[in-house]
Amino acid sequence: MTRHSDGSAGDADYGRIGAGYSRIRRPDPRIAARILAALGDAKTVLNVGAGAGSYEPADRDVTAIEPSESMRAQRPSTRAPAIDATAQDIPFPDDSFDASMATVTVHQWPDRAKGLAEMRRVTRGPVVIMTFDPQPPQHWWLMDYAPEVLEVESRRMPPIRSVVSELGGNAEVIPVPVPADCIDGFAQAFFGRPERLLDPEVRRATSAWSFVSESVVERFEAELGSDLASGAWDAKYGTFRTLPEFDAGLRLVVGRP
Repeated sequence: MTRHSDGSAGDADYGRIGAGYSRIRRPDPRIAARILAALGDAKTVLNVGAGAGSYEPADRDVTAIEPSESMRAQRPSTRAPAIDATAQDIPFPDDSFDASMATVTVHQWPDRAKGLAEMRRVTRGPVVIMTFDPQPPQHWWLMDYAPEVLEVESRRMPPIRSVVSELGGNAEVIPVPVPADCIDGFAQAFFGRPERLLDPEVRRATSAWSFVSESVVERFEAELGSDLASGAWDAKYGTFRTLPEFDAGLRLVVGRP
């Protein structure tokens, strides 16, 4: 397995794109509540591909593993330091944790099936995976302005049925609506706030943008910026601003023993 210079073990190089990630990707309390409910009464929780610690429950004994030095450095002082390890080789014995979790990370693992099998091996109870359906259930405006980004995501995100199968087949799939004022700054969170995606720092916090060419980014900025200034975006897509929430394909897959 090839790792990037900062230790990142997936396809995205967080040594290059990870600066400021924790300022943009903050846990949204409504999404966090769904994860907490899925974890049930687990007292010990393993967070795999933990990044800067988003969505780690504050009231549980959490152990985090994260291969990227850049991401480990962004963990708040209130979180336990993350262990430098990967999903494919979790350094704990069988049945070490009551539950385990991985939030929007499985699409970056070089061997997802092995990583999910490892999570199942070390977990006595639920394995909670937050991921996106590679086929968004609803059309939204980014598909028209930057289809290349959605094409990247559709190639990287695993089919939900594959995640279910790799967790052993006994799993529940729970839709997670994205609220209009979602404070977790993944791209889909801005379905009703298009101006935010003109900010390079916001885009950098969604790794798919790092896989498209600069010409795509320049075209996106020019076309979206022009349409927002002229009112053309609101004339065509303005109803997105009125939606209280949106099904962007965000899903929880909760695997049981």
